[in-house]
Amino acid sequence: MESFHLLVKHYPGGIIKSLVQLCQNTAGTLVYSNGSGINYVTFISCIPMQTAIQYKEAVKFLPAVLSGILLIFCFPNIEIPILAWGALVPLLLCLYEKKPKQAFIAGFLFGLPYFFGTLYWVYHSVYHYGGIPFVISMLIVLLFCCCLSIYTGIFSVLFSFSIQKTRLPALLIAPVFWVVTEFLRSYAATGFPWSSLGYTQYRFLSVIQFADITGIYGISFLIVAVNGVLADTVLIRRRLKDMPLFPLSHTVIGIVLLCIITAVVFIYGNWRLGQNRPGHTVRASIIQGNIEQDKKWEPEYQQTVIDIYRKLSLQAVSSSPSLIIWPETSVPFFFGSEQKYTGQLLEFQQGLNAYLLFGSVLIKDNSKDNVLLSNSAVLLDKDGMVSAVYDKIHLVPFGEYIPLKKLLFFLDKLVVGIGDYVQGDQYIRAETPFGGFASIICYEVIFPGLVRKFYTRGGDFIVNLTNDAWFGNTKGPYQHFNMSVFRAIENRKPLIRAANTGISGFIDSNGRILVTTQLFKETVLTGDITTDSTRSFYTKYGDIFSYLCIVFSILLLTDLAGKYRRD
Repeated sequence: MESFHLLVKHYPGGIIKSLVQLCQNTAGTLVYSNGSGINYVTFISCIPMQTAIQYKEAVKFLPAVLSGILLIFCFPNIEIPILAWGALVPLLLCLYEKKPKQAFIAGFLFGLPYFFGTLYWVYHSVYHYGGIPFVISMLIVLLFCCCLSIYTGIFSVLFSFSIQKTRLPALLIAPVFWVVTEFLRSYAATGFPWSSLGYTQYRFLSVIQFADITGIYGISFLIVAVNGVLADTVLIRRRLKDMPLFPLSHTVIGIVLLCIITAVVFIYGNWRLGQNRPGHTVRASIIQGNIEQDKKWEPEYQQTVIDIYRKLSLQAVSSSPSLIIWPETSVPFFFGSEQKYTGQLLEFQQGLNAYLLFGSVLIKDNSKDNVLLSNSAVLLDKDGMVSAVYDKIHLVPFGEYIPLKKLLFFLDKLVVGIGDYVQGDQYIRAETPFGGFASIICYEVIFPGLVRKFYTRGGDFIVNLTNDAWFGNTKGPYQHFNMSVFRAIENRKPLIRAANTGISGFIDSNGRILVTTQLFKETVLTGDITTDSTRSFYTKYGDIFSYLCIVFSILLLTDLAGKYRRD
């Protein structure tokens, strides 16, 4: 506690004005005493008024932070998915009556724990394989999360503005704007749709089956709509007070419609899960080599890597698979360019009596000025002939290429290579006697709009080759695997995932996880899938649902902006 003792013989105007100013800027109490013609003024202060106001304003953003923290617990590998159906309520309540600037700050503060808590593992590859100090690595991740939090900030501004200016319920406004910003995050600046809200429900199979119509964004919509209903029940009195003519019927009708939609979702989901769609059985063996990331390209370790894959493949042969799958960039040489190792692999493969799919770095152009590489998947038939080659289309920024290279010339990519990686431009689907499939490489599987393009003209199953050694023993591999569930449902295709260090596994066309491997274990995993030639609505027409949300948002904001200008 601070005390100011002022001796005042008279009450000149300047002194009085100073005391008044002191009272305005400081939280405290004035105590006057008068004796022997001398006036004492004692001012007892606890905290400056400005600090108190700032503290009170800061507290108003705590609900937004709480929502961000709650969402962390919804994702693998903590996994309390039911929290997602109410985690956004504090944020939505917090945004009511906020000005645009305050709303953006609230959304930004919500996004920071949300994204940092689910994406902290990015530091692992930057720190362990990028040669960047730990503290700087974490700061890079924090900066990355700040960029992603801009999207949640935009969502918050749109929702806050609309909930104050329209009579529509939060259960409609919130999910529409959420889908729009989540969709934009999937495409803007190369896109990064990791941590989309719908992924929290990957085990809730009866609810997520309608992803074959709306994609992952429909699941996010439903989750946010339920959060909106809960927020509406709390906000209804405040909205009636602020808008005396507020039509309660809008909220009631919205709740009834949401209940009907939820019932339809469950009915549709259980119908899909009970379907017996035609298909035939394909047996495949996944070879999980568990090769250490920092050793696989060392010359002295090269033969050891090859021997590991040969040994495990021979073990798999005893199960008579039609297809043997090695992970992304599994061969530690340039297939087709290094004749010695290429010849050895072709000779070995002819004795397997099975197709062999493997990941390899290929040299596309070897000019004097520059060497161009591709991250590719190569399929060999039983006779050792190259049956199909797919070059990865969506490269990892800062991993396989440097965006804005002329500006960021001081940076180098994380992936080891003697040249620059170039992206593929063809959606190749391999055709074999046991079915047609695309070989999705690494984090391409997190892009629903990319994966569906491989199956617009048919196909029977999906193969995903990846190397999650970059992520270490963090949440990253678990999240990466579980997103594959939605690609299977969206396209109605069983999915086989081969990962260098895990998690490898089999997923059926309804999103059921049939079997998986453990992380960092050298193993062979053989399983049977049932092919599915279904072409889903989402495969045929893509993100129609998301586009409808965008159109609705534009119409709503245009109408509200017009009313705002007239007012």
